[in-house]
Amino acid sequence: MLTPEHAQIGDSFRRFVEREINPHVDEWERAGAFPAHELFAKLGRGGFLGINKPAAFGGMGLDYSYQAVMVEALGYADCGSVPMAIGIQTDMATPALARHGSDELKREFLAPSIAGNVVSCLGVSEVGAGSDVAAIRTTARHDGGDYVINGGKMWITNGAQADWMCLLANTGDGPRHRNKSLICLPMKAKGITVARTLDKLGMRASDTAQIFFDDVRVPRRHLIGEEGMGFTYQMQQFQEERLWVALSALIHMERAIEKTVAYARERQAFGRSILDNQVVHFRMAELQTEIELLRSLSWRATAMIARGEDATQLCSMAKLKAGRLLREVSDSCLQYWGGMGFMWDNPVSRMYRDSRLDSIGGGADEIMLTIICKQMGILPGSAAAERRRPEAGSAAAQ
Repeated sequence: MLTPEHAQIGDSFRRFVEREINPHVDEWERAGAFPAHELFAKLGRGGFLGINKPAAFGGMGLDYSYQAVMVEALGYADCGSVPMAIGIQTDMATPALARHGSDELKREFLAPSIAGNVVSCLGVSEVGAGSDVAAIRTTARHDGGDYVINGGKMWITNGAQADWMCLLANTGDGPRHRNKSLICLPMKAKGITVARTLDKLGMRASDTAQIFFDDVRVPRRHLIGEEGMGFTYQMQQFQEERLWVALSALIHMERAIEKTVAYARERQAFGRSILDNQVVHFRMAELQTEIELLRSLSWRATAMIARGEDATQLCSMAKLKAGRLLREVSDSCLQYWGGMGFMWDNPVSRMYRDSRLDSIGGGADEIMLTIICKQMGILPGSAAAERRRPEAGSAAAQ
């Protein structure tokens, strides 16, 4: 699948990360935020915010495999927070707009996002409606030619700096999977309050906000695609978000292993290096093997998306495995750093804190398992499971 053009994008983005992100990570981590507008403008000039977006709106118009190369190269960053913020712009807040939005809406919101002139955020999660997306309570009711929005969103990455939000809201009273819509919401609209930025365990350089909406008016032309299709569109966006988690973790984990091997080779205990202990070098080999397995799974899913196929099951598997493997790699590596691994500014310590989110955000492990069970037709009570039960087949025959 990969060509010299893929390698060129990966190499170019790695150089960008090493030049424009890594020298500033410690400062941004201490500050609790990074200058998103400044960095995104540079990303836009480099063409990194629209690799698989339509050329008509400033993107490169390439298939998803090229975007996947860039996402994997995010692993060269010395933190998880800035890559996550970039991922919101490229793979979480804009795919539905690029896929289903009107040309007018794409010109207004997608084109400047690709250019890096604006910062986007995704408004899905709420207090009491994290994993259960269908339970959101934010409403957008019709009033003439406008939507009037009330409610609030929680844990919004880029929320304190964003210029617009891809908002999921209830636009009707029907079944909860058919009463929701995605709306492009300008964050400077009257009635929007960024209540607070959140103090998090990890992802410290990323601003994360709680946001309230009080009779916020936006034109109904800001609707993405069809009204009532928002839940479906968001499930499609989740595919790319979940694969993003897996792809962005690969090099990040490999770098943690490389740093741990180098440290364990130099660290002496009982007259020999830590790395000389079989339990240590066997563990590093085992973890590297797991990473390669995840890479194969992730790129199988990438190939399916690039072909326009439904990769829900593989994306869910990759997200599940990535979240768990990140925890395993960071915990094992930290152990072999000993006391130094427990220091706040240690790179493995930062990975330990940052990576814990990946089994929660974008769909918790338990949600991934539920999706996989549905895809397998073994979720108790599901229509697919009932169809596959032998007794159901026998009853049907009778």
